[in-house]
Amino acid sequence: MDVFADNPWLAWLGIALILAAIEVATVDFVFLMLAGGALAASAASAMGVPFPLQVVVAIVVALLLLGVVRPLIKKKFMVAEASHEIGAASLVGRHGHVLQTVTATDGRVKVAGETWSARTVRDSAACQPGQEVRVVSIEGATVIVTDATAGQKSE
Repeated sequence: MDVFADNPWLAWLGIALILAAIEVATVDFVFLMLAGGALAASAASAMGVPFPLQVVVAIVVALLLLGVVRPLIKKKFMVAEASHEIGAASLVGRHGHVLQTVTATDGRVKVAGETWSARTVRDSAACQPGQEVRVVSIEGATVIVTDATAGQKSE
């Protein structure tokens, strides 16, 4: 322990590394901000600042990082799930082409390079092979489609 007594900056650096390791497990950016405070205290210690002021530096820097930097990082990396749909949900709104006549009960379409079983929306006309359709919803492994030109103004 004489190493830490002779080099308190090393103790602060160790604390920063431990906090960074905890951050890897939590990924909430709280421990990363605390590690930043510990690094600032390590720098202050290396410059010969007395221990009580090192603690103040650690606290002030950590609070600033938590209040200013963490919200920016969370906004950048923790995007809401709804804005980046993945899997089948990402197909809603996309266009595809009919491979086999699509009726209210059966059919096949190609959407995003994949062949899907399909049905038309209720009270909609059948869609013929080669016709462009738009996915309006997904029910299990079946896409519900409508004519891609439905609802568009004709010129």
